Amino acid sequence: MAAGGRGNRNAGGGSNATPVHVLMLPWLAFGHIVPFAQLARRLLASSSSSVRVTFLTAAGNVPRVEAMLSSASSAGGVVVVPLKLPRVPGLPEGAASTANLSPDGAELLKVALDAARPQVAALLAELRPDAVLLDFVTPWASHDAAALGIKSFHFSVFSAVACAYLAVPARRPDVAGAGALPSARHLMSAPAGFPASSPLAATGVPAYQAADFTYMFSTFGGQPCVHERLVAGIRACDGIVYKTCAEMEGAYVDYLAAQFRKPVLLAGPLVSDPPQGELDERWATWLSAFPDGAVVFASFGSETFLPPAATTELLLGLEATGRPFLAVLNSPDGEAVVPPLEFAERVAAAHPAPPGAGCYVTHVGFSSVVEGLVAGCRLVLLPMKGDQYLNAALFARELRVGVEVPRRDEDGWFGRQDVCDAVAAAVADGGEGDNRKWANFLTDDAVQGRFADEFVRQLREFVSAASS
Repeated sequence: MAAGGRGNRNAGGGSNATPVHVLMLPWLAFGHIVPFAQLARRLLASSSSSVRVTFLTAAGNVPRVEAMLSSASSAGGVVVVPLKLPRVPGLPEGAASTANLSPDGAELLKVALDAARPQVAALLAELRPDAVLLDFVTPWASHDAAALGIKSFHFSVFSAVACAYLAVPARRPDVAGAGALPSARHLMSAPAGFPASSPLAATGVPAYQAADFTYMFSTFGGQPCVHERLVAGIRACDGIVYKTCAEMEGAYVDYLAAQFRKPVLLAGPLVSDPPQGELDERWATWLSAFPDGAVVFASFGSETFLPPAATTELLLGLEATGRPFLAVLNSPDGEAVVPPLEFAERVAAAHPAPPGAGCYVTHVGFSSVVEGLVAGCRLVLLPMKGDQYLNAALFARELRVGVEVPRRDEDGWFGRQDVCDAVAAAVADGGEGDNRKWANFLTDDAVQGRFADEFVRQLREFVSAASS
């Protein structure tokens, strides 16, 4: 037993252990908020000890976040606390997340969250949580937590492979982490010390992906770039949390631990809860017209947008498969995505009015791939930006999950036949790869329980050490 100012903590957990109070502050994008909410549910579901969570987000996000955490909230294990974002010139009134914001608008949202620092500091002083889990945009919160004797952790919503390739000090190898900005040419190669076992160590990435990666090192309006915020935040914190496991990304986790010289805690891959409620009747009727596994489903998440030319090639490629398909496509301005001329009429004739999706064309967000595996889908990987490219390399080339759509190296162009061929390869006999192996792994209750219990045990040990 270790004595401390926040009460006695039993490092071994169990029903007699004092609840560990964790405060969470994700970046204001739902691609970040959702993994934090998933982790909150995992913490609260752990059998090894009791945990309570305070979840901070902009006021406009509170209803949606509360809905994500409804089961945990009803049990009293989590409270969602609103932050009032200060007004920032140029940021749309009432903006609370990156949804429907331009890239410049998203940068202004970072400025607004920075300006909310006094609110966060006041909450830390008032609530005195045992641990704080932070995203990449708020390195200052680690400093404020440390001043109060509170342990802070950087929680990465990205895969370990993406962080290892892009977000390590070796990318800017001076002590302060602010050396010369890497060019696209340099980003085509893996950083120094990158795991030799990785296919990326030998091949690097094509030019179009490296060009996209330069965003990590670009500044907007004099604000710190993503790489600077991320590295500064990790250096200021007491440890790092990744939503992965040694079985899937062990070499990359080891590399990250060596790069940052920080303790690394693994929360395990976060598997979404099964969907609740009934499918909309029109889609249920459409899906029921086809055998199980016949439908191809294409979706690119809420914040990945295909250019018009890519949309055309994707849809025509799906049509060319001769299979029934359903494509969910978004645009940054919320306007309807217009299909190619006469496409709707041809598809209506070829595929009678839209379950059992058997093939999933995905943008390769880590969570989306996990969801596809758990659902038993064959996977076609069509990454469009950033970490998605590195996720595709991990899943297709190392874990033998999914078929990548071939692309042109210089600009990333893909054509309709590339899409059609990738779907055909994924659904063919032998196209499953190791999908079943990883699906069984991800849906094994004992494995998931072990991830949750081990993570809470390690978190409790940190808190106990701090309280001693």
